[in-house]
Amino acid sequence: MTDAAEYQSRTIRPREHHFRGSLGRFATGVAIVTFDGVSKRHGITVNSFTSVSMEPPLVLASIARSTKAHNELAERPFTVNILGAEQQGLAMHFAGRPQATEPRWVEGQVAPRLANVLAFFECTPWAAYDGGDHTLYLGEVVDFSYRNGDALAFAHSRFTTIPESQLGMEDLL
Repeated sequence: MTDAAEYQSRTIRPREHHFRGSLGRFATGVAIVTFDGVSKRHGITVNSFTSVSMEPPLVLASIARSTKAHNELAERPFTVNILGAEQQGLAMHFAGRPQATEPRWVEGQVAPRLANVLAFFECTPWAAYDGGDHTLYLGEVVDFSYRNGDALAFAHSRFTTIPESQLGMEDLL
């Protein structure tokens, strides 16, 4: 290995680690994107989800290209399921660590969703954009709802809780 190549291999990893750690300081909610694939039903745990537009109602979920079900999501309706604080096991299940209890599914209008989540957004495909090692999937929301409860959050590489008293401005609207 040349001196330059050796130096680069030593400096990229710590920088990537520091970049990930820096991003991890931004607390996010935890969601699961669900959809019917070609051969089976899928769920992908994500913490990169955001609203995009009120008119039309659009949301965005960022899906890693390395995710097994990544390619099957293209052009398919999907649901973004926002998890309650008590649903950490569900997050782990769809992050590749199956739990003893199988998730309960609900048949949505356009895509499957998970039972008893804190909120959900059923979407039809709007657009997909290259996002480096991720694809940014935009969906037009066709159905949605929420329930009361604390939210599951992720910060500093671990799960945490956002108390309901800190959520939303629904009472102000």
